[in-house]
Amino acid sequence: MIKQEDVYKIGKLGKPHGVKGEISFIFNDDAFDRTNAEYLIIEIEGILIPFYMEEYRFRSNETAFIKFCDIDTQEQAKELTGHDVYFPRAQADADRSTVSWAQMHGLRLIDAISDKPIGTVCRIDDTTLNVLFEVNVADGRTILIPANEDFIEEIDTSKREIRMKLPDGILDLE
Repeated sequence: MIKQEDVYKIGKLGKPHGVKGEISFIFNDDAFDRTNAEYLIIEIEGILIPFYMEEYRFRSNETAFIKFCDIDTQEQAKELTGHDVYFPRAQADADRSTVSWAQMHGLRLIDAISDKPIGTVCRIDDTTLNVLFEVNVADGRTILIPANEDFIEEIDTSKREIRMKLPDGILDLE
């Protein structure tokens, strides 16, 4: 059984495309292409299920059309519409050349100076020029930390940690 902590969300399935089972896929991480993945994981009724890909083609930088094995009709593809798509962390970690924003979701944020945990990245806000980590901290608050590469010292996906050297006082901001 695939566990939630072993995967991370990379997108969502859109509408069927054509009548032969192809479906649009809106993604925020192209790990499936970078790693030549054979399958993607789709969450259906809370269960993570691998779906093997016959083929895919890019429509844009954020959209692809995918044909999954055994999904051969528009009706079958329509049943997948709106479902979240995940990718195995271990497979993405094998590609050490790049770490995507989506891959950082769920990683622990560590203060590189004090070596103390700050919290867990619960969301990445990349809608603006300055990307922010939304971090759940121990006292239940959610704080915003700039995901500035000058602050990031190390990303260790095997330990599931991001080590950051943060400016003084940034953790005290409300």
